[in-house]
Amino acid sequence: MSKIVGIDVGGTFTDFVFLDAGKIRILKLPTDPENPGTRIRAGLDQIQAESNVRIVHGTTIATNAILERNGAITALVTTAGFEDVLELARQQRPELYRLNQTRLEPMVPRELRFGVRERTNAVGETLIPLKSEDIDEMIETLAESGAESVAIVLLFSFANLNHEREIEARLRTALPDLDISVSSQLLPEYREYERTATTVANAFLSPVVRRYLEDLSSSIGDRPISIMHSGAGLSDLKTASREAAKLVLSGPAAGVIGAFDVGQRAGLPDPVRILSLDMGGTSTDVSLCEGRIPVSPNTVVGDTPIRFPAVDVHTVGAGGGSIAWVDDGGVLRVGPQSAGSLPGPACYGLGGTIPTVTDANLVLGRMLSEHYLGGSKTRKLNSTLSEAVFEEISKRLNLSIIDTALGILQIANATMERALRKVSVARGYDPRLFTLIPFGGAGPLHACALATSLNIREILLPVHPGVLSAVGLCLADTVYTRSLSILKSLVDLTMDSSLLVEKEEMLASEVSEYFSNSGQKATTTWSADVRYEGQSHELILDIQAPSDHEVLSHLEANFHRAHEKEFGYSLKDAVIELVTLRCTGRNSVESFDFQFPTDRSSIERATATSHSIWFDRTGPMETPVLNRLDLESGTTMTGPALITQPDTTILVEPGWEFETEESGLLRLSKKRGSRENG
Repeated sequence: MSKIVGIDVGGTFTDFVFLDAGKIRILKLPTDPENPGTRIRAGLDQIQAESNVRIVHGTTIATNAILERNGAITALVTTAGFEDVLELARQQRPELYRLNQTRLEPMVPRELRFGVRERTNAVGETLIPLKSEDIDEMIETLAESGAESVAIVLLFSFANLNHEREIEARLRTALPDLDISVSSQLLPEYREYERTATTVANAFLSPVVRRYLEDLSSSIGDRPISIMHSGAGLSDLKTASREAAKLVLSGPAAGVIGAFDVGQRAGLPDPVRILSLDMGGTSTDVSLCEGRIPVSPNTVVGDTPIRFPAVDVHTVGAGGGSIAWVDDGGVLRVGPQSAGSLPGPACYGLGGTIPTVTDANLVLGRMLSEHYLGGSKTRKLNSTLSEAVFEEISKRLNLSIIDTALGILQIANATMERALRKVSVARGYDPRLFTLIPFGGAGPLHACALATSLNIREILLPVHPGVLSAVGLCLADTVYTRSLSILKSLVDLTMDSSLLVEKEEMLASEVSEYFSNSGQKATTTWSADVRYEGQSHELILDIQAPSDHEVLSHLEANFHRAHEKEFGYSLKDAVIELVTLRCTGRNSVESFDFQFPTDRSSIERATATSHSIWFDRTGPMETPVLNRLDLESGTTMTGPALITQPDTTILVEPGWEFETEESGLLRLSKKRGSRENG
């Protein structure tokens, strides 16, 4: 098999996984947000990655740029009269009863939205022609605006793209240095607001992502590189720069791939049912998988809808670096602010002065001071610093340091529990039927408490939980998806299938061209967004190739069944519409097996054999300390136990028992007779 390095850049740590002939090397380095390329180059040197290894990379650059509004100066060119679509949005109130609703500023200010006189109707007929003098006037104003990037989004351009193409051509000639995103190329689908928001986000991100990837490319030398996109697949650098909005869930998508692979390797019964919990330093990402990795046709970042395929992940501001604070009412809060990698938690010794979740774990004995940060021998965790920053907040709360630390963990756990319930209970899934797979640097510390609160009776710990997202990058396929809106009833398409055949050929050609340009072969799958006529929402159904003469009759029957399952009823006599057709190409990655443990010679062992840990207010409990590298296959033990390894610490709470498996996985089970929560 080929050599491959997965690099996952998080808010606190940058993780490296080097797979070579079944052997695995791992490394965690503090993230350097100012010079990520420099840190990546240093990590590749430390992990001894040769010049011929393939790099796969996950990044938060796109997500951070949207949330922090630090993308490019962006303009919008749209049909005259539709300049305010971005602000009108869908008129939905995120918090229905909150009187002072707040929203992020639009990525394009009002003065940078330019309307041009033109009009196309819903079926693509030109009602008002686009005049050359109107384009000239717009270009002159745009040239003086200071915009670095522009989004072109005209009404109903998914049905007729000629006007958008004309504007694009004129802009590229007049302003060759301007980044241009065109909605009919990026997202030829109906729904004006979502198409506008997605194209604007892409224009806002493209210059930022392009500069980041150029710096990354220069940092890794001649090594080939692929970038993880939100849809749980890889893309090349050129595509990632051009379709930058597809990177908004780059990192979290890789974690779900890794967690689902763990469930499959563990031999869980079909369909594999897992709840993934990725708790890093800044946030926690959760996802529910039932037999497959869930991919939605869209996602929302901040308040911006991104209408590109994305792994169904829910994110909350609870991580190891989440800051504890007291609000004006004297109530203890945790997050969403994070200490990040610099200064980080107080125990890092880098100048942090505010208690965090990591500090609380250390104060309660749930981490060892001697447990080296990220496996590094140059830095230890400083429990004295953690205790010092708890003094002030404890006085404000009139609590002891121990009670304050316990309270911080309870609040952080409650935030993560709500997230897990949102992707399970709120959607009709019983979490008791699922296996929890915690990962990230902090996930294994909180897994037992969360599983207990949800009455989950089984937890699977991956071989390297702290770097599982980087492992997931190495497991990812190359995936490319194209879509087109159809907006025709199944009856009409049955009577005349020429439109469907035409769209199929167009999409298949675009997907085929993408893979042939990179010398890859791909398998193709199809899906359709379908609804009853008059509905404003669709269900996504897998279909055979649209030209298959039986596909529409099968689609009708399958849609009735899916609607019945999802909503409890179906309308057998209602007209069914095929809204959007979607084609996905996939080039599957070479499968591999890797064994645990890694090279043991360079690993520092825990020197303690037991440790006092506070699990609740009743007092500390003397707890065995084990090194995971020393646990032989078949080892079983009843908690409590503290298990250390280079990339994380695992806390087995009282009432739980664990067993090490031959594959290296650690399986935790709720001890028989233990009382369920609630």
